[in-house]
Amino acid sequence: MTLARLRVRLTLWYAATFVVILLLLGIGVFVAIEVQVARRLDVSLSAATAAIMRATRDWEAERVAGQTADAVEELRIPDRDLYLLDIQGNPVTPSQVDSWVTAAAVAAARSGRVDTTHHLAGQREQQLHAERFTAPSGTPYVAVAVAERPGIADQYGWLIGTFGGAALVALVLVVAGGFLLARQSTIPVEQSMEQMRRFMADAAHELRTPVTILRTRTDLALEQPRDPAGDATAFQAIGREAERLGGIVGDLLTLARADAGERTVVRASLYLDDVASQAVAAARALAERKGVSLEVGAFEESRITGDADLVERLVLIVLDNAIKYTPPGGNVRLDVTARDGKRSVIVSDSGIGIPGDQLPRIFERFYRGDNARSQAEGSGLGLPIARWIADVHGARIDVASDTTGTRVQIDFPPTV
Repeated sequence: MTLARLRVRLTLWYAATFVVILLLLGIGVFVAIEVQVARRLDVSLSAATAAIMRATRDWEAERVAGQTADAVEELRIPDRDLYLLDIQGNPVTPSQVDSWVTAAAVAAARSGRVDTTHHLAGQREQQLHAERFTAPSGTPYVAVAVAERPGIADQYGWLIGTFGGAALVALVLVVAGGFLLARQSTIPVEQSMEQMRRFMADAAHELRTPVTILRTRTDLALEQPRDPAGDATAFQAIGREAERLGGIVGDLLTLARADAGERTVVRASLYLDDVASQAVAAARALAERKGVSLEVGAFEESRITGDADLVERLVLIVLDNAIKYTPPGGNVRLDVTARDGKRSVIVSDSGIGIPGDQLPRIFERFYRGDNARSQAEGSGLGLPIARWIADVHGARIDVASDTTGTRVQIDFPPTV
């Protein structure tokens, strides 16, 4: 899948997720509104039947006093139909009652109260609430209140329209923002893919040279008549190239395992000065062969936590680079210090130095400056491995260089 398609799919996922959230939110809001409207309607109908009961008491009082008994007939509540019936379902007021209202009143006379819904033409509905009660005279009656159930779309049309418009605007913003977010989130992937392509190209380039030399020397050796001295020379050259090829493959494997998190890092208490001493012993033969003086300066006891093998390799990589890029007759110095809450290894040399514009790139894989390529062989994988080892130990590598030489300082956190 290309990055462009990935970004489009991520944007569509963002938009789809937002639409689902809006739908759930909208459904929840309108269900809550409908429940609230129904609750308010029920309360209103109960209040209306209570008003009928009070009016009935007044109506009976008017009849006893010989006055015109019209308290129930004159009762008016906006948007409510009010009925008073006896327990047999006969209307008291008004004189004409729909059959479904009569049926509900009879049911309320038996059970005490009834709530029901009546469907009208179209999508309209009427809500009925009926209650049985006993007047002061001891006569049982049924009070009925009816109201048309308000339609959510009719009553809250403005809210629906506003919500829909806001949702549409929000969806457009989410699509635009989602695309930008997808674009930003895929930048590391793009960089990783580019780094991988460059890594594979550089690896193929670095491996091509020793493989070509091996093939060429093998072909030449096979073409020449057998001669012990000549064969020994050819085999030695082939062995050197095979060793170089093996070193590159080993470094590649180390970095691949480091990237995959497959290299186990041992955490144990160790002394940095002891590990540095072992690295110096291993590098001394290379310094003597190159004609470079390898000196040991300050050697303070420095306790840290880490993997002894990896820490030794880190120091050895730095020493190896210092010796490689120091001309014969030059000197390399190693110091181990324990100051200011840090445990440090400092390697300084009198070599060719690193141009300032190249310093930020020396930890890139396969990177080798022009001076480095002309002065010594190498694959450009040593310092990236050194950076990885430092990172997994919480250490920091600082490099300073000029025309008089290079100084590398590795600061480890102390053991707590």
